[in-house]
Formats: sequence, structure tokens, C-alpha cells
Amino acid sequence: MHYRHKIFRVHAQPQPQKRSGHLTGKILRGLVAALFLTIATLIPKGPVRAAQTNGMITSAVIFMYHRFGESQYPSTNVTIEQFEAHLSEIKSGGYNVMPLPDIIAAFRRKEQLPDRTIGLTIDDAFLSVHDKAWPMLAKAGLPFTLFAATDAIDSKRPNHISWAQLRAMTATGVTIGNHSGSHAHLPDVTPAQLADELKRANERFRAELGFAPTLLAYPYGEFGLREKKAARAAGFIAAFGQHSGVAHSGEDLFGLPRFTLNQRFSGVERFRLAGNGLPLPVSDVLPADTVLRTHNPPDFGFTVAADIGALNNLACFASNQSGAAQLERLGARRFEVRLEKPFANGRGRINCTLRADGNRWRWFGTQFYIPGP
Repeated sequence: MHYRHKIFRVHAQPQPQKRSGHLTGKILRGLVAALFLTIATLIPKGPVRAAQTNGMITSAVIFMYHRFGESQYPSTNVTIEQFEAHLSEIKSGGYNVMPLPDIIAAFRRKEQLPDRTIGLTIDDAFLSVHDKAWPMLAKAGLPFTLFAATDAIDSKRPNHISWAQLRAMTATGVTIGNHSGSHAHLPDVTPAQLADELKRANERFRAELGFAPTLLAYPYGEFGLREKKAARAAGFIAAFGQHSGVAHSGEDLFGLPRFTLNQRFSGVERFRLAGNGLPLPVSDVLPADTVLRTHNPPDFGFTVAADIGALNNLACFASNQSGAAQLERLGARRFEVRLEKPFANGRGRINCTLRADGNRWRWFGTQFYIPGP
């Protein structure tokens, strides 16, 4: 199918402390670090052959940043050297960097995107985005989306950008997304407060920028069925979490994944590994609601799409396990993950990977939210 959206092609030569969404817990950090390092050794630099699909799924890797050059906040920061390495990898790695609205438009129309399409997003609108990241991205000619929480801007919170700075960025083509009003843990608020968080933020965007964003990023990546329903009711066309995975047109557009980047998990090998990722389309995912008010640990299961091929190398990792999670195969393509123990209060994750053609990897991840007492 002919692709009608503008593509930002990057060729081999350059062209004229909040409770964050990073992987928490010592066990999970060690497991994921080992997983990335092991897989990254298998990813060649430069173009490789794409895995074959039936053409019905179009996908993109979405990256998420928070702070730049603020090493006092390592869980949400990338160093300038790390960010420069990412930009260099984008220039040399054969990626297609596209504005997030264009990616979502292609998903909605089921239009095929070029291989290795990526989108760049930044959450929270810290001042370092305006002062450090924006000039670097503008110089590289790379589009990005900034998700802003409006209360922080209204209260002139230290180290956050102002409305004037946000207007200046918007004027140059930066996409602005909604990140709620107060940046609350949305599953913890009442239904009325949830609706107000989204509505009030959009009212401030209209007043200050002249429009309301159509894209939403859930604060801390926390959402369940109720939050997705509220996002639809508020008029958004897509919403994003902070769970690892390759976004694709065959999944719910109100629960799209993003690969989070911070000082610990921002090596160029990890960026390349994720950037070369392919989707792992699944269906019949249980539990349907990722906010676990009961049944913790969850009875987690999914069915892998029929055209993916051999599944012998499928593996899953969970944030409360001492090693790879126990994976039970039920029939040809149905899998269930058996967890040793419940998730702790807060956030828990399950990440599943499958090796594909060309030494690339398919990704499917889920983040759960477990309310405290």
C-alpha cells in the first residue's frame, strides 16, 4: 500500500525525582540488564533483513525520555553523551523517524510503515528538554512529541518549562501531548477526578496554545480499563504507557507501549536492540484489566498471532521473579505465565521476547498497577 505521510528518512550520512516508569527493583534491573546485553550481542549494526509478516500489521518503536543532562536524577535522566550516541545511531542505523501523529494515523488506517520506523517522545516538560534536547533534535531535523502536565507549568514549578517556551516549541513543529493536570497516579483517583485531570489539562492547552492535544501519555505509565475508557471519552485518539514493546496497529491504541530510557538503560546497544525490534502480536490477553485490585499475582495469558512462526524461543521475564518466568504452553499458540509470588504494591511488569529473522527480536510487554493499602 502506498504510504502517504511524510517520512523523515535518516541516511548513513548526517543531513543539512518522581516515581518514574523505569524498571524498578534490584532483581528486575539485573534480569533486564542481562537480557538486553545478551540479546544486543546478536544485533548487527546497520540494515538487516526484516522478518516477514502477512502485511496486516504495521508497527513502530516508540522511545520515551524525561530529563537530559540532569545526573542528580538518574532514574529519569539520560546524559548528554548518551543522547548524542542515540542521535548518532539514528543517523547511521537506517531508521525512519516520524512524527508520532503520523505513526498513529498510519495505525488507524492500517497503512504499512517503512521498516525500522521509530518515534521519539519526552514526558513531563522539564527545562532540560527546552534547553538541551530540543536544540539537539532540531539540529538533527528529528521530530518528537512532548507530553506535558499542565499544573507544573501553571504553578511555575522549578526546573519546568513555561507556557511561553512551550508555545515557542509548538511554533517550530514540536507535537504537544497531554500528560494530565497534576500528574497523579490515575488508578488511585476517583472517576470524577480522573475525568477532571484530562479535561482540565486540555482546557489549559486550549487557553495557552489554542488547541487540545489528541495524544495522551498516562502518568507513570499507569492505566487499566477505566483509564482507557476515560481517555476515549475525553476525545483522545491514542494513549501511551511506559511498558516495553513494539507498538503496532493490531493492538488497542489506548494502551501503546514505549521503551523507556534512563542512565542505567541508555547504552547505544540497548537503543539499537529496541530500535530494531519487531512486534509480537497477541490476542485474548488475560487479565483484561492491568490494575490489579484482586488476584495478585495475576493469571497472565495470551495467544500469539498465527503468522509469527516458530515459538520455541519465546521467553518471559517478570519483575517479581528470581529468573525467567515459568511459561506454560496450552495448545499451539496459547501461553500462560506462572508467577512465583505476588507483585509488590506499585508497578509490576512482564516482558516477553521472541527471536525473529535477521537476528532481530519481537517484543510484547505489560505493566500492571497494584494499588497500595
